[in-house]
Amino acid sequence: MPRLHRAFALIGLLLLTQMATAEKLRLVADAWPPFTDATLVNGGVATDIVSTALARAGYASDFEQVPWARALMGVGEGRYDVLVNAWYNEERTKLGQFSGEYLLNRVRFIKRKDAPIEYDNLQQLHTYPIAVVRGYAYSPEFDNDEALQKIPVHNFAMAVRMLAADRVQLTLEDEFVARYYLARESSKVRNSVEFLPKPLSENSLHILVSLKNPEHEQIVAGFDREIAAMKADGSYERLLRQHGM
Repeated sequence: MPRLHRAFALIGLLLLTQMATAEKLRLVADAWPPFTDATLVNGGVATDIVSTALARAGYASDFEQVPWARALMGVGEGRYDVLVNAWYNEERTKLGQFSGEYLLNRVRFIKRKDAPIEYDNLQQLHTYPIAVVRGYAYSPEFDNDEALQKIPVHNFAMAVRMLAADRVQLTLEDEFVARYYLARESSKVRNSVEFLPKPLSENSLHILVSLKNPEHEQIVAGFDREIAAMKADGSYERLLRQHGM
C-alpha cells in the first residue's frame, strides 16, 4: 500500500508540474534594446520589469523574441498572452487589453549633421523622406499624417544607416534605443547624425494582454497593482539602475 501511495503522489506531482508549465504566460516582444532583447540580462529592462511584476502577481512566464509584426499578430490570435512593449493606439485594443503605464519613451527625430532641418511642427517635415520601422506606432499625429513621406524599414539600425548614406533625410526612435544602437554603429555612421532638439512625443509603455486569454482583465489588474507596489517599495528603481537607466 505505501508503494501505491507513493505512486499516486508521484503522479499527482507530475500533473501539478504539467499544469504549472501549461499555465505559464507566454510573453513576447521584438528585439528593442535596451528595453527588450533576449541577449541582454533578463531580456532587457522592460522584460525584466514585466516578468517581475507578473511573478509578484502570481503568474509565471516564458519569454520569446520574434519580429514585431509576428508578435503583434500572435497576441491577436492568442498564440502569445502578453506583448511586453506596446505603445497605446486604438487599433491594438481590438487585439488585447492595455495595462497602465510602466515606462516612458521619449521619441526624437534624427537627421544628418550637415542637413539644415528644423522641427517645430510636422508640416515642416512633409518634404523629407523619413525612415520608419514597419508596424510601429510613434504618435497619433505622426501616424495619421498622410503628407509625411514614410519609408518603411525592418529596424532602426537599417534606418540610421540609410540616413547616414543620404537615402532618407530623417528617422526617429526612442532616445534610449537610438543611443544604444548608435553606440554599436561605426564611427562614420555615429558621428554623421544628431538628434533634433524637440521630441515628437513622449509615449507611455504598456503590456498588451491578449483578449484570447480568458483572464486578461485579472492579469492586467494584477500587473498594475504590482507595478505600483514595486514603485512604492523601491524595487522598481533598483531594476532600472541594474539596467543602467
